[in-house]
Parts: sequence; structure tokens; C-alpha cells
Amino acid sequence: MEIKLTHFSHGSGCGCKVAPAVLEEILKDSGETFFSKNLLVGNETKDDAAVYDMGNGTALISTVDFFTPIVNNPFDYGRIAAANALSDVYAMGGKPFMAIAILGLPVEKIPTEVARQIIAGARAICNQAQVVLAGGHTIDAPEPFFGLSVNGNVEIRNLRKNSTAREGDLLYLTKAIGTGILSTALKRDLIKEDDIREAVEQMSTLNKFGEEAGKPDFVHAMTDVTGFGLLGHLIEMCEGAGLSAEIEYAKVPLMTSVKELAGKFIYADNTMRNWKSYEPKVRGISGESLLTLCDPQTNGGLLIAVAEQDKNAFRALATNNGLTPQCIGRMMGRKAIIVEIS
Repeated sequence: MEIKLTHFSHGSGCGCKVAPAVLEEILKDSGETFFSKNLLVGNETKDDAAVYDMGNGTALISTVDFFTPIVNNPFDYGRIAAANALSDVYAMGGKPFMAIAILGLPVEKIPTEVARQIIAGARAICNQAQVVLAGGHTIDAPEPFFGLSVNGNVEIRNLRKNSTAREGDLLYLTKAIGTGILSTALKRDLIKEDDIREAVEQMSTLNKFGEEAGKPDFVHAMTDVTGFGLLGHLIEMCEGAGLSAEIEYAKVPLMTSVKELAGKFIYADNTMRNWKSYEPKVRGISGESLLTLCDPQTNGGLLIAVAEQDKNAFRALATNNGLTPQCIGRMMGRKAIIVEIS
């Protein structure tokens, strides 16, 4: 019997995140938090992971990320979920070293072989990243979900946040966008699994470049693009740094078939929930760019702020790591509008 994992959940991948406005409401007035002077990054800047100073020039990076199925193939689902969780460490300039699995499954509806394949996919990615998959926790749940809790380390001088961009920095994106649109089309049986192989391979690709991008001084800020879409994560970067940004939509890379599907108004449910949170902060958006820039990504690319005078050095670094990031815009001084789209 063929099991279509995407039919067992209401959301797909990072598109199952609660909307930004809902998250803010959850966190507001949730009580005082024990303070430690060793906590270098908490949730105050909406960064990708928590960072704790170990007192010897290095820091521990800790994160957790899990979501409902974004593809039907369980092995691919495990690969994508693992790569997505590891990305939070890479986005801070760090190197992941240990992971713990988090698995929920409706055990009366989905056979254990499916769970075995999910874990196998995650293990394959962890092996590729040289990360120890050391254990985990599993529950019987009404919808399937899977992910990892990940620990990594970083030299504090190489730590990169999403809140430290500078005026004039160029913005680079390392992967094309559109995984939310493609996975929604798959979930609705509008395309076949073979039609999203490009997306599956991209979502399974490690953002390991972040570990190298954290080393040079000319990389000022970094984040990975996930459930809040390119626009949402750029807004977080801007607000954290007290800046605004302009992006040139024609330079934003889109995955194959995304334009066609967006033209048919196929989009993830969280797209409009994302836009509801961003609308007062954005100018210049159109029908297509709304659907693509607010599209929830799963293990999307790294969004990197780079000093303009060092753009050639950054491109050389990326080329040496097998990447050709696209320059999509720049950071500007703070304006009434946070993001201007041209």
C-alpha cells in the first residue's frame, strides 16, 4: 500500500509554523526568564538558534526544528527535516556535532517501516554532515512530524547573528525559493513527486557554507530562509539591525515551475498569514511577488549581508565552496517602510 505522508497533515514542512503575529502573541508577557551572562543569543532578536558562551573563546549553539511531511517519500522527508534542523547552526556560523531525533506518528495509520525510513533519511544527512545522531524521543500523535534537536559549536569571533547587518551591505541568497508552492501543489495532487525532484534535492542540501561564511569579517549578518519566507526573514534582519532594505525582485531566484504555479494562484496556507504580518512594513509588492516572497521555505537558502567593498572576496569564497549566491538587494538606513521591492 502506498502511503502519501502529505495527506496525513494539514500543513507541509516549515509551512506548518504558526504565523509571525501569533508567535509574537504567544511570547508576549510569558513571564521572566532566568538570566545568565553567558547567554550570547536568546529569543530577543528572533535569531536562528540560542548561543551560550562556554568561557574558552567558543560557544555552544542549540536549536530544535521539526515539521509535518513536505514530501510523500519517507526517506526524503527524513533527509529534508534533518538538513533543515542542521541549517540553524550553520546560519549562526557554527558547526553542528550532535543531534537528537523528535518523531510523532499516528501508529495505527502509518506502518513502522515508514518511521524506519524517515530515521534512515535523517541518519544519511547527519552522516554526511559528520553529526552524531545520538538518540531521540517518539510519541503516538494524530499527525506525523519529524525533526532534530541539534547542538553545535562556534568560535565566538565567527558567530554571526541576523541582527548585525550594516547600512550599505549587499544581500546575497544561496538558494532559489518556491518550496512552499511546490509542496502545496504536490499535496493537492496537482503535480507528481518526480516534478519536485529539484526541490527535494535543494531541501536536502546542507547549508554548510554558513560555517565558512562566518569566518571573514566582511560577512556582517546571516540567517536562513524558512517558514516566514524570504520577506519575513529579511524583515527580522532589518528590524534587528534598525535598518531597512531594498530588493530587486527580478534578481530573486525562483525554482522551476514556481512562476507557472503562482500564476494559477497555488500557494501554501501560511503565505497569506505571513503577508498579514508584513503588509504595513512593505512597499512595491505585486501579485506574483507576494506569493513567492511570502512563500514558506523549508531548508531554504542562507540570506547573507556582505560589505559592498568586499563583494569580490565573498564571491570567491562562495565559488570555492561550490556556490554562486545571487545578489538580490542591499541594506539601507532606517525608513518608515522596512522593505522596498522594485
